[in-house]
Amino acid sequence: MKKIEYKRKMSVKYAEKWAYKRNAKYYNFDNIGGDCTNFISQCLYAGSKEMNYNKQNGWYYNSVNDRSPSWTGVNEFYKFLTTNKQNGPRGKEVLQNEIEIGDIIQISFSENKYTHTLIVVDIKDVNNLNEIYTASHTFDSFKRRVSSYKFEKLRFIHIEGIYKY
Repeated sequence: MKKIEYKRKMSVKYAEKWAYKRNAKYYNFDNIGGDCTNFISQCLYAGSKEMNYNKQNGWYYNSVNDRSPSWTGVNEFYKFLTTNKQNGPRGKEVLQNEIEIGDIIQISFSENKYTHTLIVVDIKDVNNLNEIYTASHTFDSFKRRVSSYKFEKLRFIHIEGIYKY
């Protein structure tokens, strides 16, 4: 096993380029449930360059019909990041003050169900949601303040590294 550096700035650069448009290499899920986690997976891949092709619990995208549930599903993405022991990115749920640019935030709007995924693109004050800036699809945005969302709960996922076997 080899730990590879997560290139956070590459993920943010990708988010900036594609926040208000769609990369033709990936299917646009806007009209069938939302494109947020698909977009965040693309951002994460831009900074990691390592997928996990495990058919049971991997994280990969070859085409709209050949992708893992974790590439596009909010909760599947969370489960992959926080339990992955093979190739690809690994993350852990952390407190707000432990996040960095390139990390992930997921939003629960109601009923304790997480339904939206964001990537952190800038931080002025990690302790203030008004000073943490994100990007996403479905609600297309770049440098949107976390505080601008009307949410019930947030969870913060710190990307610990990228692993390759």
